[in-house]
Amino acid sequence: MGILKLKPSGKDYIWGGCRLAEEYGKEKTGEVLAETWELSCHPDGPSYISNGEYAGKTLEEYIALQGKAVLGTHCERFDNFPILIKFIDAQDNLSIQVHPDNQYALEREGQYGKTEMWYIMDAGEDAFLYYGFKKEISREEFARRIEEDTLLEVLNQVPVHKGDVFFIEAGTIHAIGKNIVIAEIQQNSNVTYRVYDYGRTDKDGNRRELHIDKALDVTKRERPKKDSSQYPHIADCEYFTVDRLYLDGETAAKLTGKATEKTFVSILVLDGEGTVVCGDESAEYKKGDSLFLPAGSGEFIIEGICDGLITTVRA
Repeated sequence: MGILKLKPSGKDYIWGGCRLAEEYGKEKTGEVLAETWELSCHPDGPSYISNGEYAGKTLEEYIALQGKAVLGTHCERFDNFPILIKFIDAQDNLSIQVHPDNQYALEREGQYGKTEMWYIMDAGEDAFLYYGFKKEISREEFARRIEEDTLLEVLNQVPVHKGDVFFIEAGTIHAIGKNIVIAEIQQNSNVTYRVYDYGRTDKDGNRRELHIDKALDVTKRERPKKDSSQYPHIADCEYFTVDRLYLDGETAAKLTGKATEKTFVSILVLDGEGTVVCGDESAEYKKGDSLFLPAGSGEFIIEGICDGLITTVRA
């Protein structure tokens, strides 16, 4: 059924840098490249097939031509493609934000909410992010601190290092700090409610929109809870299951897996190079590549040196 190599859509948000272009070979059309949407059927930023007979088509067009069976039986419960995978280069701090759950987002925005996970690919010295609150606060205090510009005082600031993982349920207030590169696996949604943006303006001098009332509605005003239930995966929920892929070329030089009829397989290459073989097809991979194996493709072998993430959808 083919090993699909994907080309992303890029985003030039004001907080972005140039590392995705300089280090990961991504195409940059503006001054910065903040995000690349590596596995996406979202209309705000589709990914495109770059090899084989479907080259030039979007992933969504491929699915429409081949039928939803290429997503697997575990995806039958979803109306749309369930996930979106990104690379994010935060040269500056992102806004303090929160994502709604499905019920709220469908009622207010006409699309699904967003639960997501972050894998820290690289982080500068003293890099940190915001993840939930230091302690539980009331809705009234939350609103007052937004109004008084003291919200950062009550947010949970977490130092980060390469290899750290954060699972961020819908309703958890959060923000990526500067000098961090992240792989993000999330629900297929682009709904974000900003509550604080450091007073920044865009290239036209306008401040970005804040969404205070909606954020007050959906935010869990508490400390984030540690969750060990995802083991042995690095992230696991009803929308996505993510596993670490590590090949050093010597002790571990090959990984064998299977793309069953139950789920597609996404391979996101954070570093390294090598070959993926599936049936009688093979494809070379390098740092920054995103590959998609349709459900039912059968056994596959990943060979070479690879630091990566494998994403599937469970029952």
